[in-house]
Amino acid sequence: MSDTRQSLSDIKEVAGEAAAANAAASEAADAPAEAVVPETPAAPLREQELDKFGRAYATGRRKDAVARVWLKPGTGKITINGRDQEVYFARPTLRLVINQVFTITDRAGQYDIVATVKGGGLSGQAGAVKHGISQAITRYEPVLRSTVKAAGFLTRDSRVVERKKYGRAKARRSFQFSKR
Repeated sequence: MSDTRQSLSDIKEVAGEAAAANAAASEAADAPAEAVVPETPAAPLREQELDKFGRAYATGRRKDAVARVWLKPGTGKITINGRDQEVYFARPTLRLVINQVFTITDRAGQYDIVATVKGGGLSGQAGAVKHGISQAITRYEPVLRSTVKAAGFLTRDSRVVERKKYGRAKARRSFQFSKR
């Protein structure tokens, strides 16, 4: 029994000595490498993705709505299905949802947006346009990806309306009970 304990302690000592030797070797190897390699600015992990017209394209989805979004440098004009955003999204809250991406990234009034939206209601369509703008702005300026992702705008909100089941009035509601 004591032989086993002693051999385990010997193994630990040898492992500790080996780790110390590896650490000293890596420090020695790191020193010349730092002196040889000049410091370069950190490049973005992704490349800029543009079409032949210099626009960034992305698809956004929310509930049943699907938005196709094109982003290009401009004056901040947002066109949805051929209409201005104030006309298409009459409620100010929906316009606020769309412009959240620009306020987070400090790019308000710098890009023109052309979007086509199909399906769903106005709220879902506004969420789809926001998702599409978020994807497109990260394709146009990959440096902004971490900012937009931290705000949670790149994640597709997968919540959808639950389907109606047979034998139920709605998805979960039962028919009214009648005793007589």
